[in-house]
Amino acid sequence: VRLAHQGTDIGALPLSTLVPAKNSEVEKPKTKMIITSRRDYPLTKNFPYSLEHLQTSYCKLARIDMRVLCLKKLRKLDLSHNHIKQLPATIGDLICLQELNLHDNHLESFSRALCNSTLQKSLQFLDLSQNKIKALPIQFCQLRELVNLKLDDNELIRLPFKIGQLDHLRFLSAARNKLPFLPSDFRKLCLENLDLFGNPFEQPNPLVPNIQLKIPLTLLELNSRLLLLFNRIPYGCHLLPSHLCEDLEVAKTCQCGSACLSSFIQITVTMNLHHVAHTVVLVDNMGGTEAPIISYFCSLDCYSQFLDRYLQSNG
Repeated sequence: VRLAHQGTDIGALPLSTLVPAKNSEVEKPKTKMIITSRRDYPLTKNFPYSLEHLQTSYCKLARIDMRVLCLKKLRKLDLSHNHIKQLPATIGDLICLQELNLHDNHLESFSRALCNSTLQKSLQFLDLSQNKIKALPIQFCQLRELVNLKLDDNELIRLPFKIGQLDHLRFLSAARNKLPFLPSDFRKLCLENLDLFGNPFEQPNPLVPNIQLKIPLTLLELNSRLLLLFNRIPYGCHLLPSHLCEDLEVAKTCQCGSACLSSFIQITVTMNLHHVAHTVVLVDNMGGTEAPIISYFCSLDCYSQFLDRYLQSNG
């Protein structure tokens, strides 16, 4: 162009022919990176923003690198075998994240913020095994896309109260924890594989109920039961006090289908785990596949009906 502008006859000039670059000559965006030692962990440069799968194991990480939280295309994040104690809420901003592996860390909790994040719509695999978690928040069961959940080798004293809300859950392992019994909602699960081996399950005794009935029922109890019975009525913190919303979230369900909050009868009964799972790992060295599960009753009448059936079947 410059020569033509100067009046040079460019028709006589030899011009090189432009050839398209070959695919082999074009560097493709990096989508996978695996780091398995602290020595190989990048300290001075960012991770490629195109990453979809990142593994940083055996790197002695005490916290999650903020650079990782900028990888918005991540689908699989493996942080196993580190020293991580807390999870930042910003993990919930990884809108494509489907698999999160936190096996063998120092976690003591799983935050409500993560349960309320966009992980609700994306997360399908979660490995929290071999940590120090004692309980999961009520909101945990809002991660309703979970298919595979690993909780083995923690210090869990209970499973999430509303675990039955995990409609897509097919694989659940919570072996070697401190579970005395299973929550009532456990009956709603439909699993392919279940492993509860090595928990100190209590011996159930339906004839020794924990009676928390308040007769007559308080106005709060009556209104709460009606609100939950007609569940088409919307409620939230913009309409009700926050503590009441929390109580409604953990309402018990009687075998008759009615709800109850603070007035109920509680017992533990035996459940064959094959009722909720196709394949069951034995719960103990004796070859058992049964475990104690909580049952609630909203009234003496409901408990009496259950007791009649129980005595007849075990008479």
